Amino acid sequence: MGLTNIEKVLSQTLTELENEGRLKGKEYIITKVKKAQGEKGSRYFLKGKGDQEFIRMNSNSYLGMSLREEIIEAEERATKEYGVGPGAVRFISGTFQPHRELEKKLAKFHHRDDAMLFSSAYSTVVGILTPLITSDTIVISDELNHNCIINALRLARPKDKKIYSHLNMNELEDRITDSIDKAKRLLIITDGIFSMRGDYAPLDIISHLSQKYDQKFPENILVIADDSHGIGAYGKTGRGTEEYTKAKGVDILVGTLGKAFGVNGGYVTSTQTIITYLRETAPMYIYSNPISPAEASAALKSLEILDSEKGKEILLHLYQMTKKFEKGLLDLGYEIMESDHPIVPLMLRDTKKNTELVKHLIKNGILATGLNYPVVPKGDEEIRFQINADHTPYDIEYTLSVLKDYKQKN
Repeated sequence: MGLTNIEKVLSQTLTELENEGRLKGKEYIITKVKKAQGEKGSRYFLKGKGDQEFIRMNSNSYLGMSLREEIIEAEERATKEYGVGPGAVRFISGTFQPHRELEKKLAKFHHRDDAMLFSSAYSTVVGILTPLITSDTIVISDELNHNCIINALRLARPKDKKIYSHLNMNELEDRITDSIDKAKRLLIITDGIFSMRGDYAPLDIISHLSQKYDQKFPENILVIADDSHGIGAYGKTGRGTEEYTKAKGVDILVGTLGKAFGVNGGYVTSTQTIITYLRETAPMYIYSNPISPAEASAALKSLEILDSEKGKEILLHLYQMTKKFEKGLLDLGYEIMESDHPIVPLMLRDTKKNTELVKHLIKNGILATGLNYPVVPKGDEEIRFQINADHTPYDIEYTLSVLKDYKQKN
């Protein structure tokens, strides 16, 4: 079997991606982690970079949970008790006590009946949308929704899919009214926090619109929010965009354990009937192994910390570091998109400038992510910084000093 011809085609595609500045290239490999010492937060070491220390300003671990001793100890205890993996899918014999304990506590945390775990938030979205979307369902989606939602809708093949301009509630209402008498079921789906920008969906308004027109659809309007970047990092108690907007009426909420909780996996929470239905029909749940019992135990400990006074202290520190960084960038004359979320986009609006600044940051021991078209729209090219609760004032000030140096030289 020869691969010569297909490899030529694939190589040509890779070359085109590189020429367009869209090639991701080789991944940096973290070889060692040094935990926080003194005024400095955690430091990371990369393969090929010797003893150079790096501040990780591109991590989704918003609360710094992954390096907390209590979390590590919880995972180690469960590993000794249950082993390193589940050994089966849930419905065969892969459901362990920590799985159900976590699901119940997540449901309680979000004030819902029940929850179910998946191997990731991506598989959660893909897994739940396919059984919820019928041939008589119309889906309405924000134009900047995450790739998992886009691909899930392709797989689900609804009767129709309507897109509204980013956060444009007038357009959303128009899409709803355009769908009346054209389908039995309507789904409105949105990210809670949009990961490229750090802005949020007005879930309160979206919920209000769904309630306003719900009776026009025989099988109701369902509001689904993927708040993977919001839960644990947003709102006074870390309950995410739903809490921040005081929304009443998000029917199905998707979250992740792989960001603020610092572990691995995803979940969905809703009414008992919906969760029971999804356990019986969601393919990524039925046919995939769950996260390990140890990961579930670690997530339980993260949730316990978040839902405590200590958690409120961590959230306050995260907010303070975010605002310190934003103010510093503005004082230096950079353009940013301000928000209360720890994603801080530095808007350069140019792919070449993005590449140059990322190189400058790496040279000076800072990991940050340059986002270019088509990941973001043309003209919205940015460096995405992500503040974590284990960043210290020193870390923020050092990063700002490196950015100041770049600004003065350019």
